[in-house]
Amino acid sequence: MTDRLIGERYQLASILGQGGMGQVWTAYDRRLDRRVAVKLLRPDKVAGPGTVAEELRRRFVRECRVTAQVDHPGLVTVHDAGDDGDELFLVMGHVEGSNLADHLVEHSPYPWQWAVAVAAQLCSVLSAVHAVPIVHRDLKPRNVMVRPDGTVLVLDLGVASVMDTDTTRLTSTGTPIGSPAYMAPEQAMGGAVGPGTDLYALGVLLYELLSGNVPFAGSTALGVLHRHLYEPPAPVRRTRPEIPHALEAVLLHLLAKDPQDRPDSAQAVYEALAPLLPRQGGSPAGPLDPTRPFLRPQAPWPDRATAPQTPPQPPAAPRPDIPGAVDEARELLDQGRLTQAVDILGGILPAAAAEHGEHSPVVRSLRKQYAATLMDDGQYRRALPELRRLAEEFPAGDAQSLRFRYDAAQCLEQLGEPAAALAEYRSLLPLFENHYANPDPGLPLEVRRRIAHLLLSMGDRASAHDTLVRLLFDADRLHGPNHPLPSEIRRTLQWLGQVR
Repeated sequence: MTDRLIGERYQLASILGQGGMGQVWTAYDRRLDRRVAVKLLRPDKVAGPGTVAEELRRRFVRECRVTAQVDHPGLVTVHDAGDDGDELFLVMGHVEGSNLADHLVEHSPYPWQWAVAVAAQLCSVLSAVHAVPIVHRDLKPRNVMVRPDGTVLVLDLGVASVMDTDTTRLTSTGTPIGSPAYMAPEQAMGGAVGPGTDLYALGVLLYELLSGNVPFAGSTALGVLHRHLYEPPAPVRRTRPEIPHALEAVLLHLLAKDPQDRPDSAQAVYEALAPLLPRQGGSPAGPLDPTRPFLRPQAPWPDRATAPQTPPQPPAAPRPDIPGAVDEARELLDQGRLTQAVDILGGILPAAAAEHGEHSPVVRSLRKQYAATLMDDGQYRRALPELRRLAEEFPAGDAQSLRFRYDAAQCLEQLGEPAAALAEYRSLLPLFENHYANPDPGLPLEVRRRIAHLLLSMGDRASAHDTLVRLLFDADRLHGPNHPLPSEIRRTLQWLGQVR
């Protein structure tokens, strides 16, 4: 037991592991008398030039808040998050068991039935988190735990998202954030990530379980990423002919270079693996057997992406106190309690519309605050229709309408819909370049930057390169060569030149 107390509550005991992003400790929760796991992160160790520490802290707390709302047995429980001095901390439930990397070493060669069981459980987790939507970004064996009852738990949900900031895709040492051996091509190229990014990492993980090695290895990170981009994986049945053809087909589908060529969803991958899962009536082979949960088959949750999501409604009242509710929401926002503020704003909107009219300035102002708070809370699926409704409140081409459409395009990007986001950005760009509709000269450059990253994520590296070259010329002219934007563009172009 050490003397260090984190967050005035968690006493660090012993270190469990460490990596480029921080350390993981066993700790003691002095308030509730229980063991926990505490992850300590040093933003200055992974943040690139121009990254603002306070912005990282804000993103970290927001991501932890969003991920803590995902209720799934395959996710480690998040208890607390915050900052302590120069470090960010994340408090999680203490998990008994073994990480998947160590489990593979202890049980090599890994039975293919075990590999199917692990992959299916991971599909169940990914199906739930992608519906939020959240992208893990760093799925690998050391971020997966196998518990004594055979269930699989995913760690570090949301943490990689925080460190992969919008201002730079590289660390201060010039290497990509994440684990190169498990990194999808679009993530390596600095493009927008989506559910397909996690499915590619799942394919790499499954390949390693079946073959004992990752599909693409090398002596340098750049060499590994080059192989991800251009080389096909060696067939696993070449060395293990007992592996079913159907399993190898699923594996190759997951490892497609183009995100559009991968499975549509984690649910679809689960359905493809389901016929290969252990049948009911069998008995586990021993401790930490990942086939155990499938003696009572579990499947991913139903797809909630299209399910209606409405905020809780307040109790009915003869005359709702709209100003009082707005004041309460503002106070909650000042305290950083976004989820409660969202519920209050969403709950008061129908009453405000009934009293003042759907198109009144009062309702419009409430809806703007509601949409902005949803975005700050990471609830992009709920923010999108509100932003579209707001955009329609103003004439086409009006500066406010364009800004709401821009925010809606960002939601589409975050929701893993790159084609729709790209189309919206492209339609907005000529309007933003009209200085009468947009007084901010830097905004068209930001739209072009987002277009380039979306092109990268969709595999169109040639168009992305041309877009970035033209953008660099204009960014240098507007901001000067030492501004963070042209510096980032140069790093991306240099990266493109190395892997082309």
